[in-house]
Amino acid sequence: MDRNRNLAIFLGLIAALFFAVTFVLNRLMSTEGGSWIWSSSFRFFFMVPFLFVIVLTRKGIRPLIQVMKQDIGSWILWSTIGFGIFYAPLTFSALYAPSWIVASTWQVTIIAGVLMAPLLSKNKKVISGKAMGFSLIILIGIAIMQIKQATTVGTKEIILGVVPVLIAAFAYPLGNRKMMAITNGQLDAFQRTLGMTIASLPFWIILGTIGVFTVELPQPAQLTQTLIVALSSGVIATSIFFKATDLAHKDHRQLASVEATQSGEVFFALIGELLILGGHLPDVYSMIGIGFVILGMILHSLKH
Repeated sequence: MDRNRNLAIFLGLIAALFFAVTFVLNRLMSTEGGSWIWSSSFRFFFMVPFLFVIVLTRKGIRPLIQVMKQDIGSWILWSTIGFGIFYAPLTFSALYAPSWIVASTWQVTIIAGVLMAPLLSKNKKVISGKAMGFSLIILIGIAIMQIKQATTVGTKEIILGVVPVLIAAFAYPLGNRKMMAITNGQLDAFQRTLGMTIASLPFWIILGTIGVFTVELPQPAQLTQTLIVALSSGVIATSIFFKATDLAHKDHRQLASVEATQSGEVFFALIGELLILGGHLPDVYSMIGIGFVILGMILHSLKH
């Protein structure tokens, strides 16, 4: 059990590295004038063929179809929430907030997963006080990291840059956990990712259709960057994270620890911003905040 738990936490950190690409490139695309509609919808359009080939080579297409046919309505509903209502607001927020705000606010998903546990389990006492406490330490650290920068952000940026991320922070673990319950170990991480991507396509097709009539068509540079996000975050990170949550899904405390590893996205996004967006080195507030985040992650990784 401990071996699986440690492996799940390690995989969670690796997933956080690849997820961080999303925050940096979404911000880059928004600053270059690309519409969030294309950044979000084309990511999932691009994911389908790559995931299909992976699942096909693993002889997993037929079992996936059989499982999806059992309850296609639930697949569409929870995939739309877990992928659509998660990623559309996340890309929209990049128009109004720097990647550090988006990545930081996204960490609320750590608390969201813990809070929703009683709603998604027959055991109404699944909230771990320690897990909640450790998650709060991480969030306090993230808040400290942004104290100085937050004073330069206006009300509009706070509302349009932060509120959509809060919505996404609850949608992602909700959709992920519901689909874990529905599939009940019948599918591996790649199959579940492909299935949810396909089931969310109606949402992306509708959004893309709206985009055709309301915004300019995407430029080649935006499509290239979206393809990178699709591979890094959509295929690699999502599959790794789903594998990590599959390893821990029988224990809500362990699952909370795995979800807490996503706080690593703040570090990786910071590095990406320094290298790609020309950001500044962390100030003293950021260094103190990083200390809190590291402490919270270490406590989460210990047995509790």
